[in-house]
Amino acid sequence: MLRSLDHAVLTEFVPVRGLRVDVISLGPKGELWIVECKSGRADFQSDRKWQGYLEWCDRYFWAVDGDFPVDLLPEDTGLIMADAYGAEISRMAPETRLAPARRTKIQRDFARTAALRLQGLADPEGISAGAF
Repeated sequence: MLRSLDHAVLTEFVPVRGLRVDVISLGPKGELWIVECKSGRADFQSDRKWQGYLEWCDRYFWAVDGDFPVDLLPEDTGLIMADAYGAEISRMAPETRLAPARRTKIQRDFARTAALRLQGLADPEGISAGAF
């Protein structure tokens, strides 16, 4: 779904030590979205870090399936409904623009993470040996 909006996507991204987001995407105008995927009520209620993610993106979304009790999710966040066949934005997240210095840091880290992952696919032995 994010690719259909022309976003580049990374999973399991660490914006800062101690936080790991499920999905971060970089849009065509440099916008940064974070998407947290939740499997059910217990998964949501046990998540104690999600509010810390808000300061690392322009828009914040939850991605859930049709059985998820969406009334649990804060209304001032975005909502993506997903199933095995696709996904769609049910509620657009409000935009809170990142400060320029923070945007630059996240975009740089996004690029480095993507490049290192690609390099690892192209040369798995080189990455594990530390060769470049």
